[in-house]
Amino acid sequence: MRSFQIPSHGGLLNAFVYVASGPGPHPVVVLLHGFPGNERNLDLAQDIRSVGWDVLYFDYRGSWGSSGDFSFSHGIEDTAAAINYVRTPEMAEILRLDPSRIVLLGHSMGGFMAVQAAAADVGIMGVALISAADFGGRIPQPLSIDGEEAEIRALSAAYDREGLEPLAGCTGEGLARELLANAVQWSFAGKIEALKIRPLLIVSSEDAYGRGNEAFASALRRAGNNRVSTLHLPTDHVYSDQRGPLSGAILRWLATLAPQATTY
Repeated sequence: MRSFQIPSHGGLLNAFVYVASGPGPHPVVVLLHGFPGNERNLDLAQDIRSVGWDVLYFDYRGSWGSSGDFSFSHGIEDTAAAINYVRTPEMAEILRLDPSRIVLLGHSMGGFMAVQAAAADVGIMGVALISAADFGGRIPQPLSIDGEEAEIRALSAAYDREGLEPLAGCTGEGLARELLANAVQWSFAGKIEALKIRPLLIVSSEDAYGRGNEAFASALRRAGNNRVSTLHLPTDHVYSDQRGPLSGAILRWLATLAPQATTY
Protein backbone atom coordinates (compact mmCIF):
# COMPACT_ATOMS: atom_id res chain seq x y z
CA MET A 1 0.00 0.00 0.00
CA ARG A 2 1.17 3.51 -0.82
CA SER A 3 -0.41 6.52 0.90
CA PHE A 4 -0.12 10.16 -0.17
CA GLN A 5 -2.11 13.35 -0.67
CA ILE A 6 -3.45 14.50 -4.01
CA PRO A 7 -3.57 18.27 -4.69
CA SER A 8 -6.96 19.46 -5.91
CA HIS A 9 -7.95 23.10 -6.37
CA GLY A 10 -6.12 24.35 -3.31
CA GLY A 11 -6.98 21.36 -1.12
CA LEU A 12 -5.31 18.04 -0.39
CA LEU A 13 -7.09 14.73 -0.78
CA ASN A 14 -6.09 11.93 1.57
CA ALA A 15 -5.44 8.92 -0.65
CA PHE A 16 -3.85 5.50 -0.84
CA VAL A 17 -3.31 2.79 -3.43
CA TYR A 18 -3.44 -0.95 -3.03
CA VAL A 19 -0.57 -1.88 -5.36
CA ALA A 20 -0.84 -5.20 -7.18
CA SER A 21 2.06 -7.62 -6.96
CA GLY A 22 4.49 -8.00 -9.83
CA PRO A 23 6.37 -5.49 -11.97
CA GLY A 24 3.34 -4.25 -13.93
CA PRO A 25 2.35 -2.05 -15.51
CA HIS A 26 -0.98 -2.74 -13.81
CA PRO A 27 -4.38 -1.50 -14.92
CA VAL A 28 -6.01 0.79 -12.36
CA VAL A 29 -9.38 1.01 -10.64
CA VAL A 30 -10.32 4.34 -9.06
CA LEU A 31 -12.71 3.51 -6.22
CA LEU A 32 -15.22 6.29 -5.50
CA HIS A 33 -17.12 6.30 -2.22
CA GLY A 34 -20.67 7.41 -1.59
CA PHE A 35 -22.39 9.92 0.68
CA PRO A 36 -21.09 10.51 3.28
CA GLY A 37 -18.70 7.60 2.84
CA ASN A 38 -19.35 5.16 5.68
CA GLU A 39 -19.25 2.19 3.30
CA ARG A 40 -15.85 2.33 1.64
CA ASN A 41 -15.92 -1.03 -0.21
CA LEU A 42 -12.34 -1.78 0.70
CA ASP A 43 -13.11 -5.49 0.64
CA LEU A 44 -13.71 -5.03 -3.08
CA ALA A 45 -10.42 -3.13 -3.35
CA GLN A 46 -8.48 -6.04 -1.87
CA ASP A 47 -10.21 -8.51 -4.16
CA ILE A 48 -9.48 -6.36 -7.21
CA ARG A 49 -5.84 -5.94 -6.22
CA SER A 50 -5.51 -9.73 -5.88
CA VAL A 51 -6.24 -10.20 -9.61
CA GLY A 52 -3.59 -7.76 -10.79
CA TRP A 53 -5.15 -4.29 -10.64
CA ASP A 54 -3.95 -1.27 -8.67
CA VAL A 55 -6.79 0.34 -6.70
CA LEU A 56 -6.83 4.03 -5.79
CA TYR A 57 -9.03 5.20 -2.93
CA PHE A 58 -9.31 8.84 -1.88
CA ASP A 59 -11.56 11.15 0.14
CA TYR A 60 -13.07 14.19 -1.58
CA ARG A 61 -12.27 17.66 -0.30
CA GLY A 62 -13.92 18.27 3.04
CA SER A 63 -14.67 14.57 3.64
CA TRP A 64 -13.08 12.32 6.22
CA GLY A 65 -10.20 14.66 7.00
CA SER A 66 -9.26 15.84 3.51
CA SER A 67 -8.76 19.60 3.58
CA GLY A 68 -11.23 22.05 2.09
CA ASP A 69 -15.02 22.14 1.92
CA PHE A 70 -17.25 19.37 0.68
CA SER A 71 -19.68 19.90 -2.19
CA PHE A 72 -20.84 17.86 -5.15
CA SER A 73 -19.03 20.22 -7.53
CA HIS A 74 -15.83 19.83 -5.55
CA GLY A 75 -16.24 16.04 -5.66
CA ILE A 76 -16.44 16.16 -9.46
CA GLU A 77 -13.29 18.29 -9.58
CA ASP A 78 -11.53 16.04 -7.07
CA THR A 79 -12.29 12.90 -9.07
CA ALA A 80 -10.72 14.44 -12.17
CA ALA A 81 -7.71 15.60 -10.12
CA ALA A 82 -7.19 12.11 -8.69
CA ILE A 83 -7.34 10.50 -12.13
CA ASN A 84 -4.85 12.99 -13.55
CA TYR A 85 -2.54 12.56 -10.55
CA VAL A 86 -2.09 8.82 -11.05
CA ARG A 87 -1.55 9.42 -14.76
CA THR A 88 1.61 11.44 -14.13
CA PRO A 89 4.83 9.67 -15.13
CA GLU A 90 6.15 9.89 -11.55
CA MET A 91 3.12 8.19 -9.99
CA ALA A 92 2.87 5.66 -12.82
CA GLU A 93 6.43 4.58 -12.04
CA ILE A 94 5.96 4.51 -8.25
CA LEU A 95 2.73 2.52 -8.44
CA ARG A 96 3.75 0.34 -11.42
CA LEU A 97 0.57 1.30 -13.24
CA ASP A 98 -0.58 1.80 -16.80
CA PRO A 99 -2.12 5.29 -17.10
CA SER A 100 -3.87 4.32 -20.33
CA ARG A 101 -5.98 1.69 -18.57
CA ILE A 102 -8.05 3.39 -15.88
CA VAL A 103 -11.47 2.15 -14.81
CA LEU A 104 -13.83 3.99 -12.47
CA LEU A 105 -15.80 2.07 -9.84
CA GLY A 106 -18.36 4.14 -7.94
CA HIS A 107 -20.94 3.30 -5.28
CA SER A 108 -24.03 5.50 -4.81
CA MET A 109 -22.73 9.10 -4.92
CA GLY A 110 -19.46 7.58 -6.13
CA GLY A 111 -21.40 6.29 -9.13
CA PHE A 112 -22.57 9.83 -9.77
CA MET A 113 -18.95 10.99 -9.66
CA ALA A 114 -17.89 8.17 -11.98
CA VAL A 115 -20.48 9.07 -14.62
CA GLN A 116 -19.54 12.76 -14.53
CA ALA A 117 -15.81 12.00 -14.75
CA ALA A 118 -16.02 9.41 -17.52
CA ALA A 119 -18.31 11.57 -19.64
CA ALA A 120 -15.74 14.37 -19.47
CA ASP A 121 -12.66 12.15 -19.99
CA VAL A 122 -12.39 10.02 -23.12
CA GLY A 123 -9.33 8.30 -21.66
CA ILE A 124 -11.36 6.36 -19.09
CA MET A 125 -11.41 2.74 -20.24
CA GLY A 126 -14.60 1.63 -18.49
CA VAL A 127 -17.08 2.41 -15.72
CA ALA A 128 -18.59 0.16 -13.06
CA LEU A 129 -21.58 1.50 -11.11
CA ILE A 130 -22.95 0.09 -7.86
CA SER A 131 -26.39 1.56 -7.09
CA ALA A 132 -25.33 4.78 -8.78
CA ALA A 133 -27.14 7.92 -7.62
CA ASP A 134 -28.44 9.88 -10.61
CA PHE A 135 -28.86 13.05 -8.56
CA GLY A 136 -29.87 15.25 -11.45
CA GLY A 137 -32.16 12.72 -13.10
CA ARG A 138 -34.25 12.37 -9.94
CA ILE A 139 -35.26 16.04 -9.97
CA PRO A 140 -38.47 16.63 -11.94
CA GLN A 141 -38.18 19.28 -14.65
CA PRO A 142 -39.35 21.99 -14.87
CA LEU A 143 -39.90 22.95 -11.22
CA SER A 144 -42.15 25.71 -9.98
CA ILE A 145 -40.87 27.97 -7.21
CA ASP A 146 -43.02 26.10 -4.71
CA GLY A 147 -41.84 22.79 -6.12
CA GLU A 148 -38.21 23.86 -5.86
CA GLU A 149 -38.56 24.82 -2.22
CA ALA A 150 -40.28 21.51 -1.48
CA GLU A 151 -37.43 19.61 -3.15
CA ILE A 152 -34.87 21.60 -1.15
CA ARG A 153 -36.62 20.75 2.10
CA ALA A 154 -36.85 17.06 1.22
CA LEU A 155 -33.25 16.79 0.02
CA SER A 156 -31.90 18.74 2.98
CA ALA A 157 -33.69 16.44 5.41
CA ALA A 158 -32.38 13.38 3.56
CA TYR A 159 -28.78 14.61 3.71
CA ASP A 160 -29.14 15.37 7.40
CA ARG A 161 -30.43 11.83 8.01
CA GLU A 162 -27.45 10.35 6.16
CA GLY A 163 -25.14 12.22 8.51
CA LEU A 164 -23.05 15.26 7.67
CA GLU A 165 -20.57 14.83 10.51
CA PRO A 166 -17.74 13.44 8.28
CA LEU A 167 -18.18 16.36 5.87
CA ALA A 168 -16.77 19.86 6.42
CA GLY A 169 -17.97 23.21 5.14
CA CYS A 170 -21.44 22.17 4.00
CA THR A 171 -25.05 21.99 5.12
CA GLY A 172 -27.92 19.86 3.93
CA GLU A 173 -29.70 22.90 2.55
CA GLY A 174 -26.58 24.13 0.76
CA LEU A 175 -26.07 20.76 -0.92
CA ALA A 176 -29.72 20.64 -1.93
CA ARG A 177 -29.56 24.07 -3.54
CA GLU A 178 -26.34 23.14 -5.34
CA LEU A 179 -27.98 20.02 -6.72
CA LEU A 180 -31.07 21.81 -7.97
CA ALA A 181 -28.95 24.48 -9.64
CA ASN A 182 -27.04 21.80 -11.58
CA ALA A 183 -29.68 19.10 -11.99
CA VAL A 184 -30.01 19.32 -15.76
CA GLN A 185 -26.30 19.27 -16.55
CA TRP A 186 -25.64 16.48 -14.02
CA SER A 187 -28.43 14.16 -15.17
CA PHE A 188 -27.24 10.78 -16.44
CA ALA A 189 -29.48 11.22 -19.49
CA GLY A 190 -27.18 13.98 -20.67
CA LYS A 191 -24.12 11.72 -20.44
CA ILE A 192 -25.33 8.90 -22.66
CA GLU A 193 -23.78 10.25 -25.87
CA ALA A 194 -20.35 10.51 -24.21
CA LEU A 195 -20.57 6.97 -22.81
CA LYS A 196 -22.20 5.10 -25.66
CA ILE A 197 -19.06 3.34 -26.88
CA ARG A 198 -17.43 2.42 -23.56
CA PRO A 199 -17.96 -0.72 -21.48
CA LEU A 200 -20.12 -0.29 -18.39
CA LEU A 201 -21.14 -2.59 -15.56
CA ILE A 202 -24.34 -1.42 -13.87
CA VAL A 203 -25.23 -3.21 -10.62
CA SER A 204 -28.54 -2.47 -8.91
CA SER A 205 -30.24 -3.56 -5.70
CA GLU A 206 -33.56 -3.22 -3.86
CA ASP A 207 -33.00 0.45 -3.08
CA ALA A 208 -34.21 3.85 -4.24
CA TYR A 209 -31.84 3.86 -7.23
CA GLY A 210 -32.67 0.46 -8.73
CA ARG A 211 -35.19 1.59 -11.34
CA GLY A 212 -33.04 4.54 -12.35
CA ASN A 213 -30.02 2.27 -12.84
CA GLU A 214 -32.04 -0.08 -15.03
CA ALA A 215 -33.39 2.85 -17.06
CA PHE A 216 -29.86 4.18 -17.57
CA ALA A 217 -28.67 0.81 -18.85
CA SER A 218 -31.61 0.60 -21.25
CA ALA A 219 -30.98 4.13 -22.53
CA LEU A 220 -27.32 3.32 -23.20
CA ARG A 221 -28.30 0.24 -25.15
CA ARG A 222 -30.85 2.17 -27.20
CA ALA A 223 -28.07 4.64 -28.05
CA GLY A 224 -26.06 1.79 -29.52
CA ASN A 225 -23.85 0.72 -26.62
CA ASN A 226 -23.60 -3.06 -26.85
CA ARG A 227 -21.03 -3.21 -24.05
CA VAL A 228 -23.39 -2.64 -21.12
CA SER A 229 -23.49 -5.44 -18.54
CA THR A 230 -26.13 -5.44 -15.80
CA LEU A 231 -26.74 -7.33 -12.58
CA HIS A 232 -29.53 -6.99 -10.03
CA LEU A 233 -28.94 -8.35 -6.53
CA PRO A 234 -31.75 -8.76 -3.96
CA THR A 235 -30.15 -6.78 -1.16
CA ASP A 236 -29.90 -3.36 0.45
CA HIS A 237 -28.05 -0.24 -0.66
CA VAL A 238 -24.71 -1.34 0.81
CA TYR A 239 -25.06 -4.95 -0.42
CA SER A 240 -24.75 -6.23 3.13
CA ASP A 241 -25.48 -9.91 2.42
CA GLN A 242 -24.26 -9.97 -1.19
CA ARG A 243 -20.62 -8.97 -0.90
CA GLY A 244 -19.38 -12.18 -2.49
CA PRO A 245 -21.67 -12.02 -5.55
CA LEU A 246 -20.93 -8.30 -5.92
CA SER A 247 -17.18 -8.88 -5.86
CA GLY A 248 -17.42 -11.82 -8.24
CA ALA A 249 -19.41 -9.80 -10.77
CA ILE A 250 -16.90 -6.96 -10.68
CA LEU A 251 -13.91 -9.29 -11.06
CA ARG A 252 -15.49 -11.11 -14.01
CA TRP A 253 -16.26 -7.80 -15.71
CA LEU A 254 -12.76 -6.44 -15.13
CA ALA A 255 -11.33 -9.61 -16.66
CA THR A 256 -13.09 -8.74 -19.92
CA LEU A 257 -11.19 -5.42 -19.98
CA ALA A 258 -7.74 -6.69 -19.01
CA PRO A 259 -7.77 -10.48 -19.22
CA GLN A 260 -4.02 -10.77 -18.64
CA ALA A 261 -3.87 -8.49 -15.60
CA THR A 262 -2.87 -11.26 -13.20
CA THR A 263 0.23 -12.11 -15.25
CA TYR A 264 1.66 -8.60 -15.37
